[in-house]
Amino acid sequence: MTADEDLYKGVTVLVVEDEQVTRAAIKSQLRQIGIPTVIEAADGKAGLSEIARTRPTLVLCDVHMKPVDGRQFLKMVRTVKVEWVKNIPIVFLTADAKPETVAFAREYHINGYLVKPVLLSDLKARIDHILKSIDRSPQAQGL
Repeated sequence: MTADEDLYKGVTVLVVEDEQVTRAAIKSQLRQIGIPTVIEAADGKAGLSEIARTRPTLVLCDVHMKPVDGRQFLKMVRTVKVEWVKNIPIVFLTADAKPETVAFAREYHINGYLVKPVLLSDLKARIDHILKSIDRSPQAQGL
């Protein structure tokens, strides 16, 4: 087993993105990297349901979506009382590089901020960094 295969073992990534074509492209990139399980949600509301249903390892989220956008999604996740939910790593994948959006993301402890179009190497580097820094034990996952 390679180091990447070991790092990605048991990893589930939730992609919260309203544009189906973009979701498919991100999913394809994740498959190229070697992520075994990718779950999709079309907006923040659906993303919250998927977190409860699938317990993803990390979330990749767009900012501009309706009815629940990425900022609302991030704020809701970070203010949940359940520890494993509140601490899920979230990376914004967005075309929005406005200073106020970046500041909001920092305030709510975003784990990464990648501007679209995202290079495969940048996406892999951010995911690898997160996976190496989080505790993936059953206890940390609230299991």
